[in-house]
Amino acid sequence: MPLITAKLTSAKNPFLESVRRAARAGRPMENGSLVIEGPHLVGEAVGADCGIQRIVTTAAGRERYAHLLGQSEAPITEVSARAFAATASTETAQEILALVDWHAATWSNLAGPRALIVALDGVQDPGNAGTIVRSAEAFGASGLVLLDGSVRVANGKFLRATAGSIFRLPVLEGLTRAEFLDQARSLGLALYALSAQAGTSLGDADLRSACALVVGSEGGGVSAELRGAARAVSIPARKVESLNAAVACSVALFEAARQRGANEPV
Repeated sequence: MPLITAKLTSAKNPFLESVRRAARAGRPMENGSLVIEGPHLVGEAVGADCGIQRIVTTAAGRERYAHLLGQSEAPITEVSARAFAATASTETAQEILALVDWHAATWSNLAGPRALIVALDGVQDPGNAGTIVRSAEAFGASGLVLLDGSVRVANGKFLRATAGSIFRLPVLEGLTRAEFLDQARSLGLALYALSAQAGTSLGDADLRSACALVVGSEGGGVSAELRGAARAVSIPARKVESLNAAVACSVALFEAARQRGANEPV
């Protein structure tokens, strides 16, 4: 069995209280680590060789996830079931959570001669944003940028919606639109703004060279600042006025992968 380095029974323990505050506020711990909950996400972090600082579980969780715990060298804190329930931000964390190192990528991680970057412009819904991260990994995007006003990486619902892709896809967050545009120009990225109606049909857009797909907020779409600097691209659809942000971005990423060749690196 994995080594237990500490046992805690009180939900008022300062360490558990700090975990609870971070998880429920959707922000990192004071040292910058993320709180991730549930066996699937913890397993993805272990498999991605993330820097797991600590795993928190119960006696029952230690038995249930013995194989998973055995794959990590992170210290384990065992807590009572009651203390865990008071600490976790969800009712379905299944008695395991972890503190994981996460560092924003750099532009050199995202960019390249055939870069395919996804930029979320005010996308606040964590489910939509997380699904986009999954699609970005699945269809070969080189990275993702969360612009100001978008959901933050530490948001628990966002992390769960990524299903582990967040640990493998380079991600930048907190950039202003002006900073993004400056970088896009310096890197020679073609900008394509997904639009519900106006613009070039997706199939007619050339997505083979270095480019960025800009996805707007669920209510307002792409901001005027980015819309003015990008080429509008629309997805032909029947009988529906528009697709939601995650669906539209996934379709666009699939088209980019098709044009580039599914097995070609970006």
